[in-house]
Amino acid sequence: MPSAARPSFTVGLVVPSAGSEGIYGPSCILCARLAAEELNAVGGVLDRPVHLRILDGSGAPEQVATAVAQAARTGAIDAVVGWHISPVRVRLASALRGLVPYVFTALYEGGETTPGVVPIGETPDIQLTPALRWMAEEIGVRRWAVIGNDYRWPHRSIARTRAALDGSGGPTLDHTRFVPLGTSDHRAVLDDLADLDVDGVLTLLVGSDAVAFHREFARRGLESRYARFSPLMDESMLASAGAGSSQDVFTAAGYFEALPTAESLAFGARYARRFGPGAPLPCAPGESCYEGVGFLAALVNRVGTTDPIRLSEAAGRCRYVGPRGPVTVRDGRAEQRIYMAVADGSGFDILASL
Repeated sequence: MPSAARPSFTVGLVVPSAGSEGIYGPSCILCARLAAEELNAVGGVLDRPVHLRILDGSGAPEQVATAVAQAARTGAIDAVVGWHISPVRVRLASALRGLVPYVFTALYEGGETTPGVVPIGETPDIQLTPALRWMAEEIGVRRWAVIGNDYRWPHRSIARTRAALDGSGGPTLDHTRFVPLGTSDHRAVLDDLADLDVDGVLTLLVGSDAVAFHREFARRGLESRYARFSPLMDESMLASAGAGSSQDVFTAAGYFEALPTAESLAFGARYARRFGPGAPLPCAPGESCYEGVGFLAALVNRVGTTDPIRLSEAAGRCRYVGPRGPVTVRDGRAEQRIYMAVADGSGFDILASL
């Protein structure tokens, strides 16, 4: 065990507590706490006990970045791990440059190469593009209308996916509409949908925005007319939307609570023993924070330093195994298994490995 005389290794956990994305926060915190406790049971980081400092990632991106960078400059945190939206990541990456290492765990649009930043989440080339191809081949959904929040992740993910699909003879993204974060009234978007010649609706909406969309979609009885797919759909969203609103929503991710692999089942059992049956489920955003804390610790212990540049260089050729299985970090992206799933009540049925 780490010596009580050694100072803590403090990880700033930047996760949302409010806003559209606040729905993911409770699972993120508990999963990261489990990772810290497990690390402390085997020696911590550089023989120092791991301590989590929860920092709110749901404010204005500039304000979040300023607060987190101040904590890094004053020595209040030794590293950053976080699930938060891309505008926060962009500001935070700039503000933390050269200060402390930063592991970004959320699915995102790809392309993050800032020194000191290590992204480990799903990217469109391994998640969204192959999922849409699967939908075309397996259930015949080829023409998509897109509704997304109006910020970096939806815009760039759609652009990258459209470029990858262009000229392939496969699925097409024919109609695109973006709405501000915090949108809870989707009636106008769904009114317009009736005039579109599409088979499916692709949603790149965050948290409570997506919940509101799926509730209205189901209220109108549109499930039999259009398939639905979202790359960001987790168990907390299903619970909030209700079984009647989320039935048959397709999604893809590196982790689901129902994933029947040895790594996932062992993680789920440890989580349940620690937090009990009433705790939030360890959804994909939450599990990514578990992986982020564990990956950070393994990297620091291996390299022997918290120097962000040296760590990001080492991470460029790093492989680890977590609850979602083996992950290889290479050239600013994480190569990992991605699973196709469909919502069934309050959980997901795993359909295929992409």
